[in-house]
Amino acid sequence: MDATTLILVLAAVLGFYMAWNIGANDVANSMADAVGSRSITIRNAVIAAGICEFLGAVLVGAHVTDTIRKGIVRPEAVGIVATDSDNKPEVAPEPGAASDPDRGQSPSPPATAASESKTTEPTALPEDAFKLAVGMGCALMAAAVWLHLSSWLGMPVSTTHSIVGAVTGFGIVAFGMEAIDWGVMGKIVASWFISPILGALIAFGLFKLILWTIIGRQLPARAAIRFAPFLIGLVGFVMALSIFWKGLKNFVKENKAAYAWLAKDETAYALSTGIGVCCFFAAIVYLRKRLIGHSSDTISEQLERVERVFGPLVVITSCCVAFSHGANDVANSVGPLAAVVDIVQQKTIAAKVEIAWWILPLGGVGIVVGLATYGYRVMHTVGSKITQLTPSRGIAADTAATVVVLACSRMGLPVSTTHTLVGAILGVGLARGLASVDRNVTRNIFGGWLITVPAAGLMSAIFYFIAIRLL
Repeated sequence: MDATTLILVLAAVLGFYMAWNIGANDVANSMADAVGSRSITIRNAVIAAGICEFLGAVLVGAHVTDTIRKGIVRPEAVGIVATDSDNKPEVAPEPGAASDPDRGQSPSPPATAASESKTTEPTALPEDAFKLAVGMGCALMAAAVWLHLSSWLGMPVSTTHSIVGAVTGFGIVAFGMEAIDWGVMGKIVASWFISPILGALIAFGLFKLILWTIIGRQLPARAAIRFAPFLIGLVGFVMALSIFWKGLKNFVKENKAAYAWLAKDETAYALSTGIGVCCFFAAIVYLRKRLIGHSSDTISEQLERVERVFGPLVVITSCCVAFSHGANDVANSVGPLAAVVDIVQQKTIAAKVEIAWWILPLGGVGIVVGLATYGYRVMHTVGSKITQLTPSRGIAADTAATVVVLACSRMGLPVSTTHTLVGAILGVGLARGLASVDRNVTRNIFGGWLITVPAAGLMSAIFYFIAIRLL
């Protein structure tokens, strides 16, 4: 087995391992609210999240990915200088190479002792392409190992930040400090603070609104009949917009006319508004059927009944978060694997590559297995240890997290769904007072966030240093 084949096989194994860890850590977050509020059992949560995540990843996941994850390594640092209309990269010619009018491209530079020894290597890849292929494999391994450790500790961390840190680590070793786009890294560092704070603020305000209009009233059952349809309509609008903006348009990407129509903001707003209105009227019928005649019950009985009514809604919102995560984040998380496959097959470095047909199913299966075998640890931490959750609090947290991720994505800010959701849960807890939040657990979670990028980067650099010498 030559070096390139070995790299490809190892990358596929590491891609599956990475997907397993995504399921164990990232996907577990999406169902934590539903599990923590006791609206669904862990077994059923695993089944529901597995289905939604797999469908999101395979059916509507992005089929094109940046080979250089999130722009961390500057394209010109690895020889990419431009991209034509077909998204095919133009690779920078070797220094001193002359134009060949017969071939329309630059010939190989004159052979030297160094170049002759290089061409006899079993990689059959240009030096930069070989470095990038090895580095992406090391980045996958480093990010996966860090996620595995975090899941074992029950600590929710960002998959995106893990892979970004890992790419940064090998990028510095392979191409130098100047190859890293530190402006992009600055945005990522800023997102550590922006997304959880925004999630906490919106969740705090939304749950306070629920307290004021429904939960805190003397007759919660009657108040729910009156005000809850507006809440459910809003949730339906937000979740539908999330699905349209963060993945569903990829389902019709091959149909240019349908894609152009669905990609318009006006279309997404109109369809989401229609779904929200349908949810509003459906909620009126459902709530009247479940709550009329119970206004004479005690307040505690009414509150329990209202929370039970909200139970299915928090399960639906959690499933929407899982579906959107699969559509938007999972394909990007297996991007390094797609990069390795493309480099090995094409012997060049492309700015963007098509994800091979088998990569998304590989990622989807890995996610489901990881969620089923190890996801309960993070579910328990996020759903139970930060603060006590109920269905109404879970709805506020899921909706706030979705709003923040949508808004930041539209502004081009690289936010983490994990950070945002944990911040939203924290905000819901703070709405009931500081004593409602476990500060020790929160401190440990924040500490894990801060060390994710440097920890993954250091491991990736070490793995790359070892691998490049072995291969």
